[in-house]
Amino acid sequence: MATALHADTILTGGRIVTMDDKGTVAGALAIWRDRIVALGDAAAVADLKGARTKVIDLTGRTVIPGIVDSHCHPDSHAAHKVKWHDIGYPSVRSIPDMLAMVDRATRALPEGQWFMGFGYNDQKCGGYPTRDQLDAVCHGHPVWLYRTDGHIAIVNSAALAFAGVTEQTPDPPHGRYDRDPATGRMTGLLREMAAWDIDREMNKRTTTAEEYMRGFPAVFDDYLRHGVTSLHNSLTQGRAIDAYQRLRAEGRLPMRIGIILDGRDEVLVESYLGAGVRTGFGDEWIRVVGVEWCPDCSTSGRTAAYYEPYVGTPVPGEPQPNYGMLLYEKDELAPRVARAHAAGLRVCVEGLGDRGIDFALDVIEAALQAHPRADHRSRIEHCCYVTPPILERIKKLGCVDSSATGFMWSLGDAYAVNRGSQAMHWMFPHRALIDASVPAPGHSDAPVCGTNPWPIIQAMVTRKTDTGQDFGPGQAITVTEALAAYTVLGAWAGFEEALKGSLEVGKLADLAVLDQDPFTCDPETIKDTTVALTMVGGAIQWSAP
Repeated sequence: MATALHADTILTGGRIVTMDDKGTVAGALAIWRDRIVALGDAAAVADLKGARTKVIDLTGRTVIPGIVDSHCHPDSHAAHKVKWHDIGYPSVRSIPDMLAMVDRATRALPEGQWFMGFGYNDQKCGGYPTRDQLDAVCHGHPVWLYRTDGHIAIVNSAALAFAGVTEQTPDPPHGRYDRDPATGRMTGLLREMAAWDIDREMNKRTTTAEEYMRGFPAVFDDYLRHGVTSLHNSLTQGRAIDAYQRLRAEGRLPMRIGIILDGRDEVLVESYLGAGVRTGFGDEWIRVVGVEWCPDCSTSGRTAAYYEPYVGTPVPGEPQPNYGMLLYEKDELAPRVARAHAAGLRVCVEGLGDRGIDFALDVIEAALQAHPRADHRSRIEHCCYVTPPILERIKKLGCVDSSATGFMWSLGDAYAVNRGSQAMHWMFPHRALIDASVPAPGHSDAPVCGTNPWPIIQAMVTRKTDTGQDFGPGQAITVTEALAAYTVLGAWAGFEEALKGSLEVGKLADLAVLDQDPFTCDPETIKDTTVALTMVGGAIQWSAP
């Protein structure tokens, strides 16, 4: 005799915005195990209620699909939480704030230990502390401060001495030690490879899997509280992959993780290529998305590559005129990208300025010419300054504009200062991208920006920064379009559109219950949206106190 199917959970009495291609809005949803098994009005799910079915009364609240942050750095974020000081705004609001924190923290440090901070925002803090200022408050300890983008470090004399850097040390390839224009003495500001080379020496003892495991829970909580259920870990470190698998085995992985390998780690990439691992390897919890390289830099940090020079007040010691820099030569990167593409690992190449995006498209185009593939979904990561010729080129090549929408909100003021307000019309031009049918999933790049997607979604709708400044208002999009960039397109960017991104029968029960309806609220208050409940695979992973 057949046994009736009873749902494990029913959500009813609300507004369920499915984000399917028909724009369906339902009143009730039923979940069995980790999947959605019914959707419609209360009557459509009534027969699925059994004695053990948990019924959640939504009391009119809005439900959306779980948000996919398709480019972020939870592994480095976890390591920072374990080992580093958070020096981001508003924890640090000024240079005096920064110096006071270093002074307090280094008084109690054991001899030889470093003060390491991440997230410094020079735009909001009135510039950078100098090497001499840090020397005066460091109590003899090396000091390392990463700018919010991770492309610039500010260090003191003890840190330079540790690295063997003297006033006579030449700039490394694809990097720069800023020097005072009047004296020629190093200011302590290190650009790109000048910072990363020392970082490698400073952190030769790679973060262990156990340290990642200690830091991950707090990072996951930061996302889940905002309705984010899936992450694409950009530039994933090898030991972080180990940590993810251990958490999964212990039943302590509350989110779905997409692995984007760090192309700079050639040993890691070669091990995947040698084993024949392709994009899609894994399951619904941990899945290989691709491999990423970073030839371009930071617009807010004035290092990303553009055809026209930066405007605004230069940082003392920066190159003049400043066109930014690239971190690879084409003949160096193109063979790596082509090899990964040919082997079935989807390629992701960073490009921010127009010159940087063209460089990324050049190496991807070469790979596609050598190894044509339909629906390859090669990604241009961040993809900031998308001028009309670049937009047309992205469309022609069938690439994904993996858009760093988070930069609009928290770094937008710096973008306008560094590139000029007129250029903002083609920064993250989502109206033009949508009208041209170019897919552009959004992302935070956290911890570069915050883990909360709601201020970012507001910025996509209002085209205003976190201080209320206009950011190319002609590129404004609707709430539905903005949310699609974080749900439907986020899933599609990971080749997972059949599994998630919308609430449909047969798909994973990843969803968020919201305390306000972002579709009907004042657009200027979308940032205030809070989450009552976040479910991943039908299990409650976050609920508001």
